[in-house]
Amino acid sequence: MNSEVTDLPTLALSDVEVKEPNGKIVKLNPEGVDLKSTMVTNRRKLAVCFIGIFCCYFYYGIVQETITRGKYVSGDKTEKFTFTLCLVFVQCIINALFSLLVIRIRKPGADATPHKLYAGCSISYLGAMLASNSALRHVSYPTQVLGKSCKPIPVMILGVLIGGKRYNIFKYLFVTMIVFGVALFMYKDGKVTKSIDSPLIGFGEMLLLVSLTLDGVTGAMQDRMRGYHSTNGQHMMLNVNLWSLLYLALAIALTGEVFEFIPFAQRYPVLLPNMLLFGVTSALGQFFIFLTVSEFGPLTCSIITTTRKFFTILASVIIFSNPVTSRQWLGTLLVFAGLVLDSIFGKSATVKK
Repeated sequence: MNSEVTDLPTLALSDVEVKEPNGKIVKLNPEGVDLKSTMVTNRRKLAVCFIGIFCCYFYYGIVQETITRGKYVSGDKTEKFTFTLCLVFVQCIINALFSLLVIRIRKPGADATPHKLYAGCSISYLGAMLASNSALRHVSYPTQVLGKSCKPIPVMILGVLIGGKRYNIFKYLFVTMIVFGVALFMYKDGKVTKSIDSPLIGFGEMLLLVSLTLDGVTGAMQDRMRGYHSTNGQHMMLNVNLWSLLYLALAIALTGEVFEFIPFAQRYPVLLPNMLLFGVTSALGQFFIFLTVSEFGPLTCSIITTTRKFFTILASVIIFSNPVTSRQWLGTLLVFAGLVLDSIFGKSATVKK
């Protein structure tokens, strides 16, 4: 008996319209799912992700600037916050606890990533955070945000030098836009002098360059973990922060920073609640970023975070009276235009054989 059924007609699966008893026409996909209901649900999820990222990092930026650039007055004495190690230590504790909670709830399965990869990745991750927070003691918050928005630059350079990648022409064009925008923003008005006391790039800008470079290294190592070990995002967040806590504990003990931080926090009780809020908004912001990437992809997430950074700069200018000239606004617009266009058109790359 011939059991072949290849001559049977093939049914094409397509969307169908079904009339409900109340007379309403509902469009269903081949699996029987209401398309309109699915679209509404996706819009609501996207709205939740957008509001979550925007609100968390909006307050994160405000609290970060309040802590690091605020003036602490006690009687006739005015002090500044200089305890970057302690600040990042609190941030890493909250990040680790939050990721552990998410792992317990979602149960993503066992993690097979070698601990030596987490140990190495946490060094660049921690260095980037320390450099970024320390930079705020020397540059304005808009400068820091704009500088940290230039991640495509080290990613592309490290991709070419280390990963052997070739990028399309649009990638180079958009990165050039970003570089030109940053140059416009960073350029210092006034007469150029040859004084050694007025360097072209200050210490704060150098810290931002270090932070950007380490961000690129961290991204390359995280890609390696995902590619070779399929590392889950929450496992990565937990283990990288745990290793960072170990390094920070050693650094705080060796430098003795904690012994100066404790009396400082006692003199200014508002500091600890601000540090806790700083850590919570950071952890929640990372959660919403992971959620956006998993539900809608990295492009949507990139556009949301880029938009958020622009409005964070605007809020910093308004709330903290950080002066921004017309030329700097033009540079800001060029940077964010380059970031959005790079997210849409500049992502493709090939590896050299």
